[in-house]
Amino acid sequence: MAWWLWLVLGGALAALELLGDAAFYLIFLGAAAVLVGLFQLAGAGLPIWAQWLLFAATSIVSMVLFRQKLYDRVRGGLPGFDNASVGAVVEVLEDVAAGGRTRVEMRGSHWTATNVGATAIVAGAEARVVEIQGTHVTIEALTNPDPAADANAEADERRG
Repeated sequence: MAWWLWLVLGGALAALELLGDAAFYLIFLGAAAVLVGLFQLAGAGLPIWAQWLLFAATSIVSMVLFRQKLYDRVRGGLPGFDNASVGAVVEVLEDVAAGGRTRVEMRGSHWTATNVGATAIVAGAEARVVEIQGTHVTIEALTNPDPAADANAEADERRG
């Protein structure tokens, strides 16, 4: 196969990865095709069966060695990443009863959340993140969002 056909195939596979969500499989196939094309351009002169064998071997080895690491880095699955926002305070976008589901804003985007607390949370109120599992967040109402404000309110009440 001509070197430029391998480069075109590699570019097409990479473009398909960008257009869809192939979970980083097509990008490694595309990189392997580009590599075979560059070998042919450099004058390797491999027969067609050897080109396809090199393509298959490079694709499989690169996927096994690098795909999960790349996927975790891009999708946020590195150790400790999911728990980085546990304890963070988020804004609840709509009323949610205890045990109910809602949307919250966190890290600049909207997340699906379940209220695991014993009390309902009203829209616009803040809640604390209890756990993050993938793209799902569990939250509970803030019981004491600002201890200094509570202390000032108690002092005001005593003064009367």
